[in-house]
Amino acid sequence: MRSKGLGVLLVLLGLGLGATLLRDQVPTGGAQPAARAPLNESGARLQNEQNTIDVVGRFEPGLVFISTEDVVAQDPFAMMFGAAPDQVRQGLGSGFFVNEAGDILTNYHVVAGEGGQGAADRITVRVMNQERSVPAEVIGLAPQYDLALIRAPELSKNLIRPIPLGDSDTLKVGQKAIAMGAPFGLEFSVTEGIVSSTARQIPIGFSTSGAGAGLTQKAIQTDAAINPGNSGGPLLDSSGRVIGINTQIYSPSGQATGVGQSAGVGFAIPINTARRLLPRLQAAGGQVVRAPDIGVTPGLLVQSRGQVLPVGLSVLSTRGKRDLRLPERGLVVGAVQPGSAGARAGLRPGTREAAFRGGVILLGGDVITAAGGQPVDAYEDLQSALIDRKEGDTVTLTVVRAGQTRQVQLTLDASAFGTAQQ
Repeated sequence: MRSKGLGVLLVLLGLGLGATLLRDQVPTGGAQPAARAPLNESGARLQNEQNTIDVVGRFEPGLVFISTEDVVAQDPFAMMFGAAPDQVRQGLGSGFFVNEAGDILTNYHVVAGEGGQGAADRITVRVMNQERSVPAEVIGLAPQYDLALIRAPELSKNLIRPIPLGDSDTLKVGQKAIAMGAPFGLEFSVTEGIVSSTARQIPIGFSTSGAGAGLTQKAIQTDAAINPGNSGGPLLDSSGRVIGINTQIYSPSGQATGVGQSAGVGFAIPINTARRLLPRLQAAGGQVVRAPDIGVTPGLLVQSRGQVLPVGLSVLSTRGKRDLRLPERGLVVGAVQPGSAGARAGLRPGTREAAFRGGVILLGGDVITAAGGQPVDAYEDLQSALIDRKEGDTVTLTVVRAGQTRQVQLTLDASAFGTAQQ
């Protein structure tokens, strides 16, 4: 450490001496330096820079810093032999206000308890320019979507500054993205980049049992710097509206060190996914909100980077789909679980398997092309269309069967909400 400090000192000294020698060697004569006008900083600002300043100044007060504490119980028998007592695991993350009632949207993994089960023992929040943290309570948890809704009853109403929600369905690649959060615990930090992709399919969330992954969903990819602590914070557009919730990063260095760091590839949950789920989270009473499951299994699977992923028909060639009498886009139904909502609606599973380079498809069954008027091309599209539905709702599915398009009425009964993906 000493040699390193000395090296830095020598570099600094060298730069200083070099500047002195150079200045002494340049003849100045009697010339006087030209007078310089004072820098007009406000006039020098670029339009994009001023826009960022305006957005941050207006909406950063709606950002929330979240801290958690969770008691990690030790083996009681090990304690008899001098092992350490129970330990407290601490966590940090971000969130943001979504309404005047003080509801705070964040990631489930920010407030999750030890082992991914339920919420942490203690959750506190702090808003901008406030030194005091106040306790927060869970309103609803959605592990499969990595979303949670919390509220701080003791927080003064005048400190609640909701950030308006945008429309993630209208995003274009290349538009501005502003990320807010607390990277590495550096509270109320802001970074800027662009939307790199609007429909990157990645596994998001956790199973309701705390083991395994959640749903494969569409995510927004951005190069705005996102690091540990940014989770749960908002991703804003140039109008200051929330377009996503920062949730994950791709970090090659994290595979070696165990600590993720930004590599310019971050992911955010589209705000429209959270918007559709919000009513159910608000009515959850602190309980887990499960994704509706109609009992169908995707029938088109491909190999990608060592994983088998369900995909939509849009990945196949037009000629191949024409030869197989398949629509341009849609979710191929591979299997239908007996007794499920899908089975009661009469959905038909695939009956024969056809392999192709890099994947396999089950043919002879239904292809779902729309649900509730929303286009469906993959399983996450179906989940997105059902996410804000409740038990008893009827959804119209557009289905292609044997080359013919038909409408199928599907009722979300108790089985759709009692059979969570594990």
